[in-house]
Amino acid sequence: MDTWVIVLIVVAVVVLLAVLALALSKRSRVAKLRKREQAREHLQESQVRAARAEKEQALAEEQAARARRERAEVEERTRLAEQEARERAQRAGEEASEAEKLRARAQKLAPDLSPDGHGQQRPDVPNPDQPGPGGATRR
Repeated sequence: MDTWVIVLIVVAVVVLLAVLALALSKRSRVAKLRKREQAREHLQESQVRAARAEKEQALAEEQAARARRERAEVEERTRLAEQEARERAQRAGEEASEAEKLRARAQKLAPDLSPDGHGQQRPDVPNPDQPGPGGATRR
C-alpha cells in the first residue's frame, strides 16, 4: 500500500472522529439545554404552587380568625344574657319580698281582708256594700 492511501485513511479516520466528537458535543449541549428548560419549568411551577400555598394559608388563617371572633361574640352574648337573667331574677326576688312585706302590712292593718282585696263576710258584721235582707222601704 502506498503511503498516500495510509495517510488518506488516517485523515479519514481523524475527520470521522472529529465529526463524531462534534456530534456528541452537540448532543450533549442539546441535552443540557433540554435539562435547563425542564429546570426552568419546574422553577415556574414551584413558584406558582408556592403562591397558591401562601394564598391558601392566608385564607385558612382568615377563616380561623373569623371563627375565633364569632366564638368570642357568642360567648359575649351568652355572658350578657346570663347577667341579664341574674339581674331579672334578683329583681323578681326583691319584688316578691316587697310583695310579701306589703301583704303582711295589709294583714296587720285589716286582718279580715282576703288576699284578693275584698272583705271576708263575717256573719255578725253587716257589709255596707251589699243590700241587707230587709230591702229598701219607701213611703
